Amino acid sequence: MARILLGVSGGIAAYKALELVRLATAAGHAVRVVQTPASLRFVGAASFAALTGAPVLTDEFERDPARGAFPGQAPPDHDPISHLELVANADIYVVAPASANTVAKLAAGLADNLLTSAALAATCPLLVAPAMNNDMWENPATRANVALLRSRGVTVLEPATGRLASTGEAGAGRLPEPAALLEGIEALTRPAPAAPSADLVGLRVLVTAGGTREPIDAVRFIANRSSGRMGFALASEAAQLGAAVTVVAANVALERDPRVTYVDVQTAAELQDACAAAFAATDVLLMAAAVADFRPARSFDGKLKKAGEEHMRVVLERTPDILAGLAAERGAAQTIVGFAAEHGEGALTYGREKLARKGLDAIVVNDVSRADIGFEASDNEVTILTASGETRVARASKQDVARTVLEVVVALRAQLGATDPAAPGT
Repeated sequence: MARILLGVSGGIAAYKALELVRLATAAGHAVRVVQTPASLRFVGAASFAALTGAPVLTDEFERDPARGAFPGQAPPDHDPISHLELVANADIYVVAPASANTVAKLAAGLADNLLTSAALAATCPLLVAPAMNNDMWENPATRANVALLRSRGVTVLEPATGRLASTGEAGAGRLPEPAALLEGIEALTRPAPAAPSADLVGLRVLVTAGGTREPIDAVRFIANRSSGRMGFALASEAAQLGAAVTVVAANVALERDPRVTYVDVQTAAELQDACAAAFAATDVLLMAAAVADFRPARSFDGKLKKAGEEHMRVVLERTPDILAGLAAERGAAQTIVGFAAEHGEGALTYGREKLARKGLDAIVVNDVSRADIGFEASDNEVTILTASGETRVARASKQDVARTVLEVVVALRAQLGATDPAAPGT
C-alpha cells in the first residue's frame, strides 16, 4: 500500500478531497494532508484529521506532532522540517484540488506556503488535479502553466466537464471524481508489471479512440455513437504493460489515465493530421476510432435557418481512408491493428477483406447490431483476425478485450522479431 501526501488548495472542490481520503484509507493506503490557508474556508482540518488519523498541517513553520511520519510508520527521534520530511516519506504527492493560483505557483517554482514548499522538495511522483472555472482553465496562462508542469514530468490530470460551482455555469474545470483520482494515484504507485508485460516496455503505442464529428454548420454535425471506451481501455492496458502511449481522442468524455498522453480532435481531418504527425515514431498503431466515412462537402460558418423550407439538402463527400493511408507508409518494424464495426451477418467476411485490402497485421471485428455490446456499452465481444487465423473473445469487459488484443500484438511483434532481419536483436 502507498503513502499518499495530499495537498488541498482553496476551492469549492475541496469537499471531494474528503471522499478521496476516505476511499484511499479504506483501500489500505496511509494518507497525510497539508492544506493552504484558503482551503480552510471550504473544509476544516479536523475533518481530514479524523479520516486520516494523522495531524493536518497548514503552515510550514508549524510543528508536526507526528514528526513527518505517516500512519503505521515510526516517527524519527528528532523534530524534522515538516515539508521536507513529509515528502521524503511519501510515495506520491497529490495536489487535489489544485486551484489556478496553485497551478501557477507550482509552474513558477514558488514556495510561499506549506503545499508549494513540499512540492518543490518532492522527489516522489507529483500528481496535480486542477479544478477551477472553465474560463480560467482555458486561459492561455493556465494552459502554458500546465504544459510547463507536464514538460517537467508532473502528471497533470485533465479536469472533468460538467456543472461548475456558479449557478448556471458548466464546462471543463470540474475536479475528477474521487474514485477516478484514486485510480490515477494507484496507477502511479503500482509496482512495475512483471513478465510477460515486459514485451511492451519501451514501445511507442498510438491509439485512436472515439468518433469524429463532421460539421454541417456552427451548431450541427454528422457523428456516430462511439464513446471511446474501447480505445481508452487499449491505452490504459498498453500503459500498464510498459508502453509509452499516445491517444488521439475524437470527442471522448471519459476519465483519463495519467500515464497516457492525449491529443484531442473533433473531425476526421484533424484525426488524420494528428496520426500523421505521430505515426513515424510509432511502433504499434491501434486504430479504434470510428471515423466518419462521409462529411458535408460544404460547412457553413453560421447557423442555417429554416426560412420556411421543408427540406434541407446536404451533399456529402468521402473522407480519406486514414488507416489505409498510414498502412501504405508503414515501416518494416511497425505493427498496425484496425477495428471493424460490422452489422449482422458477414461481419468476419468483411473483416478479412479489410485486413487484406488495407495491409493490416490484425483487425478486430465486432457486431454492432447487438445492443448489449459495442457502441456505448461497457462490454464487447470480438473476433481478432490475422493472416494466420482468428482469436474469438466471448462477451467481456472492454478492459479484458483490450488485454487480449494486446496479447495478439505481442505475438505479432515476436514473429516480426524472429523473421525480420532488420529487427533489433536479430
